[in-house]
Formats: sequence, C-alpha cells, structure tokens
Amino acid sequence: MRQKILLVDDREDNLFSMETILESAGYEFVKANSGRQALKILLVEFDFALILMDVKMPNLNGFETAALIYEREKLKHIPIIFITANTYGEENVFKGYRTGAVDYIYKPINPDLLRAKVAVFIDLYKKNQQLVLQEEKLRLINKNLQNEINERRASEEKIIELNKELIRNIDRLEKANEELDRFAFMASHDLQEPLRKILTFSDRLVIKHRDQLDSDGRLNIERIQKAAERMQALIKDILTFSKLSIEKDVFVQTDLQGVVREVCEELQNTVDEKNAQVTVSSLPMIEANPGLIKPLFFNLIGNALKYAKKDVPPVIKIDFEIDENGQELLGAERPVKFCRIFIKDNGIGFEQQYAGQIFQMFQRLHSQTDYEGTGIGLALCKQIVEKHKGYINALSNVNEGATFIVSLPIAQNEQVLELA
Repeated sequence: MRQKILLVDDREDNLFSMETILESAGYEFVKANSGRQALKILLVEFDFALILMDVKMPNLNGFETAALIYEREKLKHIPIIFITANTYGEENVFKGYRTGAVDYIYKPINPDLLRAKVAVFIDLYKKNQQLVLQEEKLRLINKNLQNEINERRASEEKIIELNKELIRNIDRLEKANEELDRFAFMASHDLQEPLRKILTFSDRLVIKHRDQLDSDGRLNIERIQKAAERMQALIKDILTFSKLSIEKDVFVQTDLQGVVREVCEELQNTVDEKNAQVTVSSLPMIEANPGLIKPLFFNLIGNALKYAKKDVPPVIKIDFEIDENGQELLGAERPVKFCRIFIKDNGIGFEQQYAGQIFQMFQRLHSQTDYEGTGIGLALCKQIVEKHKGYINALSNVNEGATFIVSLPIAQNEQVLELA
C-alpha cells in the first residue's frame, strides 16, 4: 500500500518540484494550493503519512493552518514539515513547533535532504501503523481470551451445578431403590402365605371331594393350582432379584466345576425325563460369590433343558477359555484375565435381533402356554454377572440352538469393586 503525502503550497511550481523530487519513492500525492483547500481535503481524508506545507501563504499561513489541523483528534497523528524560504528567529521557529510541526526544510530545497527527511517520517508512520495493527490484534486476542475465560467459567459453574444435581438424583434414586427393594421383599413375602393356603386347601378339596367332582370341576381346580404355582415361582424369583441388589460383594475362591455339578444334580430329574446329554469341561477356580454363581448356572442350564426341541433329546455342552491377553476393568491397576464360559445347546434357539431383549425383566419370546417361566431368570443372570464385573451375551439362530457366553474375571479387584 502506497503512503499518502499532502503537499500544501500556493505556488504550482513548488508543488511540482516537491512531487518530482519524491516521485521515485512511489508515494501517493494529494496537492492543495492553500491552507483552506488543505483543510477541506482533511475533512474527508485523514490517512496521510506526512504533510509538507509552505509557511508563507495568503489568507491562512502555514502556522495557522497547522493549528486548525491539530484541533481535530483524528489528525493529530500526522506529522507536518514546514517548507520556508525565510530564516526565522528562534521565537518563530518555536512557534512552528508549538503548532505541531516536526521539522523545517528551507528553500531552495535540497533534494537529497528532502528525500531523507521524508523517508524517516514515512518509516516512522509505517512502524506506527504496524503498532496500531498489532495493538488492535492484541486487543482482539484479549477480548477473545476474556470471552473464552467467561465461557469456561460459565461452563465450570454449570458443570458444578450439574454435578450437584447428579448427586441429588443419585441420592434420590438410591433411596427409591432401597424403598423398592423393601417393598418387593415385603410384598412378595406377604403374598406367599395366601398362595400356600390356596395350594393347601385346593389339595384338600381334590383329596376329600375327588369323587364328587366331575371332570370340569377337577380341571378348574387343576388350573387354580397351576396358576398358584406360577405365582409362587414368580414371587420366588422377585424375592431373589430384590435380595440380589442388597447382597454384599463377598468373593472367595470358587470351584466352578463343583457348582455346575451341584446344579446338574438338582436338575437330574429333568435331565432323565428329557433324556438329555450334558457335557461339562473341567472348569477352573475363580474368585466369585458362590451364593450367586449357583443360580446363574441353574437358570442357564435350566433354560437349555426347557427350550429343547420336541422329540429331540437336549445336548448341552459347557466349555470355557481363558483370555490370556486380559481386559481392562474400571479402576483396575493392571489388566484382568477373564474366564469365558460357553453354555451351548441344540434347542429351538431364537432370532439374534432379540439377544439383548432376553436379558430384560419380564421379557419372553414365547407364550406361557408353550414354555412356562416368569421372565426374570435371564435378567437375574445379567445382574449376577454384572455384580461380578463381568459380561453376558448370547448367540443364536432359530432351530439351531443357542450359546450363552458368560465372561467373569478370574480375580476380583477390591479397588474396582469400590469404584464401579
């Protein structure tokens, strides 16, 4: 960008002379032949790097014009060099300086001196402009930094408030869960007594009045008994589920092989009835809660027997593998090895899209008439596995059986349990 210089002189030959001397430097010139014309120009243009002005002019001389120029705030930064043919005394020289002049050049003009002095002030103007731009840039940076600080402070305050609200919500949820657990336990416990009476008196009715009842009456009593038994099973599962949430995390070295053997012994009648084949690999020892691990396998093996194909003997294979690479657990100081247990069957299976749904409470893929159940068993399994900081999922296809995969840490980390 070319620097602008305002040339002020009442003689055209002087204006031409100054322009000729300085034109090689590439400046942009604006010329005025009087002080009044210079003031008119400066009303609309004030981006001049320098003013070269003759002192002796008619109407408004150079000193008077300079005084009027510097009355405007926007023009005070423009340096003025007076061009004069007179050698003034010190008083008049000081008068020029008081009006704002920065230097004098005497006529006849020395071209080299004029070029040198103009170059100095043009260089100062450029540096001043750079400082102005830098100051503006710094001001903008400071403004942005302040905005960022304000936004960060507002975000931190919002985060603090959200954390407080989260703590309050967690506290309310914990209290609600405690009350829900107490309600579920008390309600389920209180419901068992009338159910026992229904089963007891319906048994007495059948035994005592069997001969007086026709087939329809016996069928209705049988329906009552089955409904009561289903309700009893549901209450039992609800009680187990509610107790699980308040169960203490007590982990000891547990023989999975022994746990599975006990479960198979308890299910032996069903195994014999369905002519099932259960194959169990030599399962390892892990740190676990024995009281929870047993219902986990009871539900999974029981389901494999329950959802067998009609007229096809169930084949159940229980195997495992150790994840030698280890996986990270939240809060663990080092990778934790997992034992992956596979419970595979040849039953009716299910569509893979329902693999997540089956672990939800009261979710069933089959009607009660086809397969009995409460819809709580797999939800209970999921909660037991998660209480051990493990994972459970399932792979299946319709009529191709299902494989349930239970991943449990071989060793529980106390720090993990406290943080999780």
